[in-house]
Amino acid sequence: MGHPDFRVNGRIFATLHADNQYGMVALTAEQQQTFMEDYPAAFSPEAGAWGRQGCTAVRLEVVDDDALGEALTLAWRNGAAKGPPARRTVKRARPAAKAARRRPPRQ
Repeated sequence: MGHPDFRVNGRIFATLHADNQYGMVALTAEQQQTFMEDYPAAFSPEAGAWGRQGCTAVRLEVVDDDALGEALTLAWRNGAAKGPPARRTVKRARPAAKAARRRPPRQ
């Protein structure tokens, strides 16, 4: 995705935006609300559905170390509690050479 991310059990719990001015922590909606109330200049929801689900932007130049540490710890715990993501089965495409052999020739 073009930026560093931080994972637990294969799940992203925090990222650093490409501009290095913002990060993201994956909080619950309730945790997000608390941080936005306590530190309105530092925390805001990410755009769209991600933000409504708790993904929270962190303005790095204004957040204090204690608040950032607390948010990262909560985000890590949230990810750890979910466990590893479910494995998806992906139907693999046949290699082109095999697919070509199975098609009748064009006339």
